[in-house]
Parts: sequence; C-alpha cells; structure tokens
Amino acid sequence: MAPADSSGSSVSGRLRSGDLLHAGLALALLLGIWSVGGLEVSTGKVSKLVAMNGSTVLLPCTYASCIGIKNLYFNWTKNGTTLCEAVIPIEGVQPKVDVYHERVEFVGSNKGNISILLWNITFDDAGDYVCFARNPKEKFRNHSAIFTLEVVEQLTEVDNTLTVIIVSVLGGVIGLVILIMVIKALVVRFLCKGDEKNKECLVSSGNDNTENGLSGAKGEKQGTPKA
Repeated sequence: MAPADSSGSSVSGRLRSGDLLHAGLALALLLGIWSVGGLEVSTGKVSKLVAMNGSTVLLPCTYASCIGIKNLYFNWTKNGTTLCEAVIPIEGVQPKVDVYHERVEFVGSNKGNISILLWNITFDDAGDYVCFARNPKEKFRNHSAIFTLEVVEQLTEVDNTLTVIIVSVLGGVIGLVILIMVIKALVVRFLCKGDEKNKECLVSSGNDNTENGLSGAKGEKQGTPKA
C-alpha cells in the first residue's frame, strides 16, 4: 500500500506544479497585456521651453490608453501646488476643469488633450510643471510627465558666424576644384588639337616628298638618250 500512496502523492504534486505553472503564465500574460495597453501621459518630444518674460506659453500634455478610460482624473501641479484639475467621465466628453491659478487656462479637448495656457509669464513661473493622470478603469493606474519652462529677459540670437565661414570655405574649395577641372579640360583639348596639326603636317610633307620622288624618277627616264 505504501508504494501506491507515494505514487499518488507524486502525481498530485506534479498536477499542482502544472497548475501553478499555468496560473503563473496566465498572470504574466495578463500583466503584459495590461502594461502594453496601460495609461500613458506625454508632454511631447520636446519637454522644455525657453520663453520671454511677459509672453503666453502653451504647456502641452496628452494621455492615451488602449483599454479606454472611465472617470479619469488629471491635474497640473508646480512645486506641489495644484494649478488645475478635473475628472473626465468617459472618452469624448469635455471635462469641467477647476482652475486655481488666475493666469492658467485649460485649452484641452475631448480627444486626449489636457494642455493648458499660462498667460503673461514672469520669472517666478520658471520651473517644472507636472501633468498627472489616473485611470480607475485600469485599477487606478497612474502616470505623469514633466514639462520644464525657462523664462528669460530676451531671446538670444543664434550666432551663425561659424556656419557662414564653413559654408564659404566649402563653396570656395568647390569653386576652385571646378576651375581647375575646366582649365585642365581646355589644356587637354589644346594639346590634342596641336597633335592633330602635327600629324597633318607630317602626312602632307610625306605626300610632297613622295610626289617629288616620282616626278624626279620620270624626268630621269625621259632624259636618257636613245642608242
């Protein structure tokens, strides 16, 4: 009886191991699908802006979720202070945004855009702005992105002196190479013409010598006295 019990326990142990393996694979697959389609927040490819004091700037932010949203919460903060916040019930609904800053205006849309405008910026407005979103439909998954604003007195002009010098030097080198090639082509053509003339002169002189030889021979034959 003991061997039967041991074999039965080993079979049940293998079954439990197989069940755990299948459960682990299913969980990993679900986590992979969830992470791929999860909520993502972005402030664009360029997450830094340099602007003049007194101007109006756009702080961009968008969200995306392959699974979709339900009661998505978002806000904009700076140094822990909330600038605005809202809840989007479902996709395609324009949110009612609560704004807590007098110079902030929500300019987003119902297509994943939650950007804001900051009017008449000052030097105190420089810093990092955090765009945050949380989606209860994805088990309250949240994500955030940072947009950096730098405020200056005036925008500095880009010095293109080095670029102009490099372009001028390259243009001069290319022009010189073209000139050398043209001169070389003219010289080669002139030399070829000279060779052709020399060949013509040689041929014509050869013909003259042949004709002179023939005429001399005829004269000698005609001057021979008869016997």
